[in-house]
Amino acid sequence: MSETAIRVENLGKRYRIGQIVGYSTLRESLMNVAYAPMRRLRQTGDRRKEKGQKTEESGLRSPVSSQSPVSSPPSSVSGPPNTIWALKDVSFEVKRGEAVGIIGRNGSGKTTILKILSRITAPTEGRVEIHGRVGSLLEVGTGFHPELTGRENIYLNGAVIGMKKAEVERKFDEIVAFSEIEKFLDTPVKRYSSGMYVRLAFAVAAHLEPEILIVDEVLAVGDAAFQKKCLGKMGTATQEGRTVVFVSHNMTAVQNLCERTLWLHDGKVMEDGKTNAVISNYLRTFSPASTERFWADLETAPGNEMVRLRRACVRPENGRASDPITIQTPFVIEFEYWNLQPNARLNVSIVLYHEEGVAVLHTTPIKEPKWHGHPFPAGLFRSACHVPGDLLNTGTYRVQLWVIKDETIGLYRHDDILALEVIDAPERRGGSWHGKWPGVVRPDLLWDTEFIESAKSLSAPE
Repeated sequence: MSETAIRVENLGKRYRIGQIVGYSTLRESLMNVAYAPMRRLRQTGDRRKEKGQKTEESGLRSPVSSQSPVSSPPSSVSGPPNTIWALKDVSFEVKRGEAVGIIGRNGSGKTTILKILSRITAPTEGRVEIHGRVGSLLEVGTGFHPELTGRENIYLNGAVIGMKKAEVERKFDEIVAFSEIEKFLDTPVKRYSSGMYVRLAFAVAAHLEPEILIVDEVLAVGDAAFQKKCLGKMGTATQEGRTVVFVSHNMTAVQNLCERTLWLHDGKVMEDGKTNAVISNYLRTFSPASTERFWADLETAPGNEMVRLRRACVRPENGRASDPITIQTPFVIEFEYWNLQPNARLNVSIVLYHEEGVAVLHTTPIKEPKWHGHPFPAGLFRSACHVPGDLLNTGTYRVQLWVIKDETIGLYRHDDILALEVIDAPERRGGSWHGKWPGVVRPDLLWDTEFIESAKSLSAPE
């Protein structure tokens, strides 16, 4: 048996964009054929009648010209129709038993490539090899007949991927238990909610033992507990030697399941490698380092009629915004803002996000000694948050700003107002390890070691 489950070579998919001509049903086509002779006869009679009327009218008035108007033929569209390449020159290979994630922004070609792998659509160019039985979970409802019950759709899906009825029956109870929709098993699936659809669809796809399991972002429809169960099931599938291709915008889910990830952008593979590295590079495109921002004009500065920003900055405690920040560097996140509402009690709150989308910390100035809990006069203020060194791990961090009134009312929120890059400190490497340390924090904690007893006391008595 081949060690390769999926091989994609120079794959391309082109779509035509613009107005799409609707298709006729079989009934409409048959009716058109039946009525065509009558329509032609009626059109012939109308033309003869119209010609007679024109001849009669021409005899009553003097001709101005012997030439009759000539209608222009329908203009043809010059050149090829408008097209767009959803995928272009995509190549990769997936080994048997490997879990591969596919990430990228909306419109990057992720779902298109899954549809090609699932044989739902054909490629425009290139070549795809698939070795093994494929189970797919794409859009909600794909592969289900809406008029059939949940029970009937389980057997239908099994037949579609080539399983015998006896094989499906052996897995039937497990599928029902996993989906948790036993009460609605004999209800037509057209009456299911999106969450129920997903539960049954994933249970069928995962338990009918395909060699290759293809899962799209559709899992986001389910609740958190069900998503966790699905990820666990996909992890078990890879341990059993099955191949998983997983598309998601949930970077944490991709990291937990996949050791390898493809990053698609505009239909092309931007990067193919270790999941943590690919995700880190992908997320950096959303928040390039932006350590200082300034808005001089009060009228156009971000904010509203109650508060507006003047400046945002992140810098080392005793440095400038352009200076580097290492894992040991204490740094300051500070904001200057105009309070436009006299006597408002304001709090500036910060949420710090890691490059993987994880909220690292949320801090408010509850210990600020001068203004916390006191009314702010109208005017310009500066608030600064001091972050100690030896706290954060290496990576990119995004800052979200909140301005809160009376500790409960959100006046203004600004996402990704700042971004900072925390770099490593050579003196903190510790030995010969040169890779990235796991985790989003990297504190310098106190350790102690003591000698308890000598090796002689551990030897067996004579």
